[in-house]
This record gives sequence, structure tokens and C-alpha cells, in this order.
Amino acid sequence: MKRKGSYNQRYAGDEYYWGKKPSITSIKVIELVHPTPTFRPKLIDLGCGEGRNAVYFAQRGFDVVALDLSLPGIEKTKRYAKETGVNVTTIHANILEYELKETYDVIFSTGTLHFLPPETRGQHFQNYKDHTSSNGINAISVFVKKPFIPRAPDLDRDAYHFTSGELLSYYWDWEVLYCVEEIFECASGGVSHKHAVNRIIARRYRTE
Repeated sequence: MKRKGSYNQRYAGDEYYWGKKPSITSIKVIELVHPTPTFRPKLIDLGCGEGRNAVYFAQRGFDVVALDLSLPGIEKTKRYAKETGVNVTTIHANILEYELKETYDVIFSTGTLHFLPPETRGQHFQNYKDHTSSNGINAISVFVKKPFIPRAPDLDRDAYHFTSGELLSYYWDWEVLYCVEEIFECASGGVSHKHAVNRIIARRYRTE
């Protein structure tokens, strides 16, 4: 189970632990989903952290809900949204226990769903898919296990890396718009290290 205390400590200061730059996956979503004066896509950010992606989406015309287990993270998300003049609805909850009840045009998560134990992932992803609107998308980024990459120094011990191809397997019945696995350099926590990551954007295609 994701440890609330560790993230509370990381988010306690005035600085933003992950920075304010939006993730690669969020930028890809903007390329695919275009809000208009008459269409304000409803998006939920599962594991919003300090709000860098949630605020980015809100600035670009999305109706954003941001969820996280860390209360300091939620408070910083609210503060960041206020500073930038946008509205973000926040939910203080644990993704391990939270089930979506509403339908969203975009279900988004980056660097969080590896906290889902492998034996429960299927039911969580089915919940996400069931609560995605017709022609809506899921945009997900997860860490992938590679034997040649040491475990990140600030990665919680209760995190469960995905295996290559696992994330894609949950979307076999959807249209895959974007899928990549790559290795990148990271300096979170002030220590340089590497991650292998799988990013996917898939669309629920329904003709009815």
C-alpha cells in the first residue's frame, strides 16, 4: 500500500518535489483532445501529486478532478490552481480503495498506478474503462521493471513495477493511439537515477 507519510514529507516544503513542468503524457493528451467553447472535457488525474498536470489541463480548458492520498499534495494542488487562476476539484483518497462512480472523457495517471498490487490491477483498470465516455481516452504512464536498472532511491518499497507489455494488455479491446516504452534520466529527491517507463493512450471506441 502506498505510504502516505513518505509523500507527505516530500510535499511538505514550499518547493515542488516534481517541479511544475507537465509530463510527456499530458502533453500528448493535449495533442489529441481539443476543448472548445462548447466542449469542456471532463478529466480525472489519479495520483495528482502537487498538481503539475492537473493545473496544466485546467489551463487548457479541461474540467479537472485531481485525486491523491497525500493531503499536503492536495493542498499544494489547490494553491497552485489558485495562483494560476484556474479551478481544480480535489479528492483526498487512496487509489487502492477508490472506485470511479462518474464518467470521464479522459482518465489520466502518471507515476502512480505501480502502487496497485498486480492481483488487483485487472479490476481497477476495468473500473477506469467502464467509466470512460464513448470515444474518451485513458492516458497512463507506469514504471516498468528492467533487470539492468537499479531501483530508484526514492521509490517506495510497496511499489510494484509493471512488466513490458502488461499495460497494453489491459487495452487490447481499445484503439491504441500512442504506446511507447523508454528509459529516461530522473533527479527526483536530488539523486540522479534512471527509470524505464511505459506510456499509453488508448481510446474507447463505440459505435452504438
